[in-house]
Amino acid sequence: MNRYKHDFTIPELGPCKIASPVGYSGDNMTKYISDDDRIIFDIHARPGEQCMCDGRHLIERAGPREFIFFDPDKVHAAVVTCGGLCPGLNDVIRAVLMGLWHQYGVRRVSGVQYGYRGFLPEFSLPFIPLKPDIVADIHRGGGTMLGSSRGLGERTVEIVDRIESEGVNMLFTVGGDGTQRGTLRIAEEVERRGLNIAVVGIPKTIDNDLSFIEKSFGFETAVSEAVKVVTSAHVEAVAAVNGIGLVKLMGRDAGFITAYTALGSRYVNYVLVPELPFDLDGENGLLANLERRLKVRGHAMIALAEGAGQEHLKALPTVYDASGNKKLGDIGIFLKDRINSYFAAKNMCVTLRYIDPSYTIRATKANPIDSIYCARLGTRAVHAAMAGKTKMLVSYVNDAFVHIPTELAISKRNCINPESSLWQDVMEATGQPYLLKN
Repeated sequence: MNRYKHDFTIPELGPCKIASPVGYSGDNMTKYISDDDRIIFDIHARPGEQCMCDGRHLIERAGPREFIFFDPDKVHAAVVTCGGLCPGLNDVIRAVLMGLWHQYGVRRVSGVQYGYRGFLPEFSLPFIPLKPDIVADIHRGGGTMLGSSRGLGERTVEIVDRIESEGVNMLFTVGGDGTQRGTLRIAEEVERRGLNIAVVGIPKTIDNDLSFIEKSFGFETAVSEAVKVVTSAHVEAVAAVNGIGLVKLMGRDAGFITAYTALGSRYVNYVLVPELPFDLDGENGLLANLERRLKVRGHAMIALAEGAGQEHLKALPTVYDASGNKKLGDIGIFLKDRINSYFAAKNMCVTLRYIDPSYTIRATKANPIDSIYCARLGTRAVHAAMAGKTKMLVSYVNDAFVHIPTELAISKRNCINPESSLWQDVMEATGQPYLLKN
């Protein structure tokens, strides 16, 4: 079986013939990246095994090219932030503007307001001219200076009409799975019209669930803030009679934030994630395990992802939000009520503290590590766009910044593998059974 099966080819608008203005004189010359500089995606190997793959199956490295496609004097770039809030959005906006302005001398950069709706005629939202003095300090706060919204990425023709009428020839889209699906449709419509417009995505998913994206920005900040919440809930639980801390975190389809928070805090006894269904009742179910834990230790800590345990909720009509995500039942409130009912029926006194910090975490500013990562992603998105790359995302894979085809990145969701070392580490940190199943 060929492990090198993915096609990582990045589309280009045309040959690069303009000498890049990015460069330094003297002994420390700029190291330009060639399109032939590639990395292997699957780094696992066995003795004697050879890498039998051509250029299509290797990932193109990100960075400045010696020659570029666009004349900086003729560039009108636009940046848009879509979807829910996430730490680091302002950092990315700042990095894109500063990279265009200071490295390439681009003087026309626009911010699109409130996601894809900022392109649509009925909302009458003007583009915001961006300059260094406007974005200089925006990274000091959370949210996005441009505003954000979900959905509307399917109105491709109208979006491209606005892009074309405004003379935009370089679009940076900052968003997750739904946003990047819209990005791909925009790039395809641009291609159908024969326009030279680079469309480059910067992946934003706080859940860290985009494929071929090793780490999404905002994830580390989210885990750091979640650890603080879990620590507070643990203090409450320890101080109470049969105290139970119950914290619901982000993670619709993937439990990465919850898993890493458990590892980061070392206070969590039960981690509930979408990837692993669990039983509530029965000898091996969560409630019986929780009871045994309380009788031995007198307190317990549960961390659950918002997408966990949906099989226990009353069947809901299939309804989707504006981003195309199926609306979920509230597992946190449900579990809180079930736990209280279970112990009330046993005449066993418990003190349960339930905390849902999701919006607080989303609205916080990026921590220093995430802020640096955002700046590096944004800068490399600029290099890619100036070289005429399109239909792609900037990413970080195997300790290198790279270009990933948008179509590949949205092909499936990244989830926790229950057989992975990550989940093994969670089991060791919590001491919970591998399966809470009868």
